[in-house]
Amino acid sequence: MSTPILHIQDAQIFQEQNMVLQDVNLSLNKGEFIYLIGKTGSGKSSLMKTLFGELPLRVGNGQIVGYNLAGLKEADIPFLRRKIGMVFQDFKLLPDRSVEKNLHFVLQATGWKDPQEINAKAQEVLDKVGMKTKGFKFPHELSGGEQQRVAIARALLNDPELILADEPTGNLDPQTSVEVMKVLMDIHESGRSILMSTHDYALLLKFPFKTLKCDGGQIFEVVQKAL
Repeated sequence: MSTPILHIQDAQIFQEQNMVLQDVNLSLNKGEFIYLIGKTGSGKSSLMKTLFGELPLRVGNGQIVGYNLAGLKEADIPFLRRKIGMVFQDFKLLPDRSVEKNLHFVLQATGWKDPQEINAKAQEVLDKVGMKTKGFKFPHELSGGEQQRVAIARALLNDPELILADEPTGNLDPQTSVEVMKVLMDIHESGRSILMSTHDYALLLKFPFKTLKCDGGQIFEVVQKAL
């Protein structure tokens, strides 16, 4: 039996002083894909931020990619984030530099030194998301779907054990959402573990996986026909 890459037990999730989720029990194994659904304000983003070390886990136990969330030290957060790839709804690309320079910046910030290795790694991840010919462009010159592909490439830079995708298709039209999901599917099929929050139930029907729902301060598994 493999050890889960993510395991939360008897946890309470807070947004500032407000408890948004209670009795949270969640496990994700290596190579697994899980959706997290729920209305705005149901606690999805707060849970994602807790897993990413942005919000503290105050109550309960949590292990993620070998780190203890309950006792997570400030100094450990950068190292935790190197083992997690984060994909955001609003892309979070730096507007003042090209796609390649966005990726170079992240690699340099996480300890890469050799310019040739940095460039090679950037090209490798851009190729994986079908953006190898767009590295010279600036974010404003790309469509929303292309920006999200670059954001996914950025999440792959340090070969993460787990990808957290927080509403990655939230700002995209339906066709572009499907294209971005196909990129995530390719990454998943290569053996990556992915936890993805979404509002887009059409994607869940097109790409069915285990689905958890945040509702009424709880998280529970749902079957597709009950969506």
